[in-house]
Amino acid sequence: MPTVLPDRSVPGSGRRPYRRLSAASRAGGPPLLTTGVASATVRVAALTACQAALLVGLGLLITGPARHLWPIAAEDGVNRGFEHLRTGTFDTVTSWGSGAGNTLTVIAITLAVCGALVVGPVLPRWREAFFLAVGVSLQALVFLAITSAVDRDRPEVHRLDDSPPTSSYTSGHTGAATALYGGLAVLVLTRARRLGRPWRIAVAVLLLLIPLAVGTCRLYRGMHHPTDVAGGILNGALSLLVAGRTLLSGDAVPAPLPENAVDASVAEARKDVEPVPGATVVIVNPVSVTASDRDRLRLVLERHGRTAPRFAETTADDPGHGQASRAVAGGAALVVVCGGDGTVRAVADALAGTGVPLAVAPHGTGNLLARNLGLPMDPARALDAALGGSPHPVDLGHIEGDGLPPGHFCVMAGAGLDAALMERTPERVKSALGWPAYALASVRALRTARTRLSLRLDGDGPVHRTVRMAVVANVGRLQGGASLAPAARPDDGLLHVVLLDPRGLRGWASVVAAILRGPSRHPRHGGPEIFACRHAELTLHTPSPREIDGDPVAAGRRISARVVRGGVHVLLPDPGEEA
Repeated sequence: MPTVLPDRSVPGSGRRPYRRLSAASRAGGPPLLTTGVASATVRVAALTACQAALLVGLGLLITGPARHLWPIAAEDGVNRGFEHLRTGTFDTVTSWGSGAGNTLTVIAITLAVCGALVVGPVLPRWREAFFLAVGVSLQALVFLAITSAVDRDRPEVHRLDDSPPTSSYTSGHTGAATALYGGLAVLVLTRARRLGRPWRIAVAVLLLLIPLAVGTCRLYRGMHHPTDVAGGILNGALSLLVAGRTLLSGDAVPAPLPENAVDASVAEARKDVEPVPGATVVIVNPVSVTASDRDRLRLVLERHGRTAPRFAETTADDPGHGQASRAVAGGAALVVVCGGDGTVRAVADALAGTGVPLAVAPHGTGNLLARNLGLPMDPARALDAALGGSPHPVDLGHIEGDGLPPGHFCVMAGAGLDAALMERTPERVKSALGWPAYALASVRALRTARTRLSLRLDGDGPVHRTVRMAVVANVGRLQGGASLAPAARPDDGLLHVVLLDPRGLRGWASVVAAILRGPSRHPRHGGPEIFACRHAELTLHTPSPREIDGDPVAAGRRISARVVRGGVHVLLPDPGEEA
């Protein structure tokens, strides 16, 4: 029987792991915040540019090719319907409702809340203050870019307010209200834990209703078309997503780090725990893992009794295999890898069959292995959760082929469209945007040619298909809750071969629906075809791009993959009350 990994939300993922600081550290400022202003600025700028391009494109579509199509063509009727509902009472109420998204109102509330967060009674909440301020500011910047690029007249009804000089698309009041009150709802849900869960949900719902009320008031007063209001909501929501992705889920918050905070915290941690015997080696990718990241990992290890961990850096020529091999030869009791799926694969390849446990601290673009193991995406929190658990056997895939040296993979290996996508996504763009960078490269990758494929499963006779993409998956989950092979688990003793051959708009829609919702039992119109096996032989008619765990490798025609049951032992949190 296979060992079943616990299905869980990870214990500790909802709390900050570091709160015990010395008096000197507490006096110096917020605990363990990095000063990664440059990386945060690049990420915000890149994502904001994508957001503006998306909304401008939608606006040009609404005012151009789609202006005569439903529901755009029916918007005038909606505005006239609101005009017929007008009464003196409604005029007064909607005036107040519209004012909730007024520029001066939004600025005043934003400044007041940010000021209250910064001068908090216990510790300044810099992270939360910057999140709200950046979210509201980004919405305003994108709004100005949209109105300068998209020229749309106001509805042809009597307007109850003076018309500003900006375009009707998008609704600035609605966008600002979404960014402000939606941001407050996020802070209430994630930070105001003293209120209790029912109260947090109730307050958040009320806050989220305000932007909808503002949008309805703007429609009633004849200031915008329905799609203008929808565009404003989308603008505000995307601005919050950009700010939250950068400032709430990561470390890039411009706050000063006390000079002695790390050493003081390490010394204090050593007083409280018994040392764990054996050496700990932490393998890091120096391109993405900063000094602050290393400090946080060191603090977690010290807190769990893993004293004096040794850090080893990967290089362009050796992405982790050599460092892990030397760690095993030196008697390491635990190897920690902090990097993306490619770094994790190189380390796991070296640890396969050695019995030395591996702890994963995800710090890459996809982090698919960590996602499928249920670990948090924050490296320190993932390590903290793993060290509180125990080793679990996790399968590996053994792969070889023409031009491919034998090795192991943890996540997926494939040929065709997915490999072309990896090839055409620049490293700098991935570093700035994270996994959404793949979406930008997908337009070029979609042109990948189809090819004939011969597939043998567990020694049976060949299956012949025409495919645009073939993937051998050890795990199934992708980013954003999507799934390529829903039944695949990292400990089921099986590999899952996924074949895709979408044709035309209907075929691509079927693929997207299958990945987001799960494939149908009888795929049609190019939907995914999935086979479970222990050994797969794929032979392509023409040389095609190939990838292993997200890293492009030499193009070729053949992939041979077999499952290695329990090939590596990975530290995972045990299920408990929080799960």
